[in-house]
Amino acid sequence: MATEVWIPGRVGALYTRSIGHGPPLTVIHGGPDFDHGYLLPDLDRLAGMARLIYYDQAGRGLSAEGVRAEDVSLGSDLEDLDRVREHFGLDATALLGHSFGAVLALEYATRHPDRVSHLILLNPAPASSHDLDLFRAAYDARQGAALVEQATIVDSPAYRTGDPEAVTARYRVHFGPALHRTDDFERLMEHMHAGFVSQGSEGIAKAQAVEDCLMRDTWERPDFDLLPKLRGLAIPTLVVTGADDIVPVDVAAAIADAIPGAELVVIPDCGHFCYLERPSEVRAAVRRLLTSER
Repeated sequence: MATEVWIPGRVGALYTRSIGHGPPLTVIHGGPDFDHGYLLPDLDRLAGMARLIYYDQAGRGLSAEGVRAEDVSLGSDLEDLDRVREHFGLDATALLGHSFGAVLALEYATRHPDRVSHLILLNPAPASSHDLDLFRAAYDARQGAALVEQATIVDSPAYRTGDPEAVTARYRVHFGPALHRTDDFERLMEHMHAGFVSQGSEGIAKAQAVEDCLMRDTWERPDFDLLPKLRGLAIPTLVVTGADDIVPVDVAAAIADAIPGAELVVIPDCGHFCYLERPSEVRAAVRRLLTSER
């Protein structure tokens, strides 16, 4: 049974949800304008081998109240992650980051390697400006004519004011090529739509503004490049991606190549949400990492 607790953040309160037994595993959601809800219930399958600690990052989801977008930065997000670790009394924790959450996990690990027992990076987003260019080129090619449809939605007054239906419509286009099977795509969209409706227009607009702040601290920096910093890490690391991910496999491979001893797992017939699309393969890889004697 899951336990929900709000803890003090740098600004406002952070919502946390813990479930399962075993070594602690802190989950860092992606977006970065999302909250942890899109990971459920599928990622809970790992609760049989670890104590999962989810949290909504400041200004998003159930951690939005009392937070202004300008209060959030890469630095504040990393401080909040450390507050979660401290609240649960952990000297060190495994980190699981999905998509952009993997970038946060890597940023934290390079600053506090002694506080990270393992790194699990699922469908990681680009960790350098070079790999961001690779992603954008591949994404544009895959979207094709749908880029115009997406741009039209994003430029609409409804989207700019956080209308849940407009935002759902945008992500239907954005993630259209991101999952291998139609059934998985529709299930993800159902979860996401419910989350957007729950957030409401004000919450969505705030989360989008937070994303803009975080982009300025990461992907919009011309010198953004985490890869050299990763070469000094001595943390057991697993990098999992899908062969059909909208983020090229080379992006995940660059991260795995940079971290000494990291294992790269490329799952066939799988897109950007491997924990949902191929849960058995993900569980097996995570179990192998957490039980290794390294």
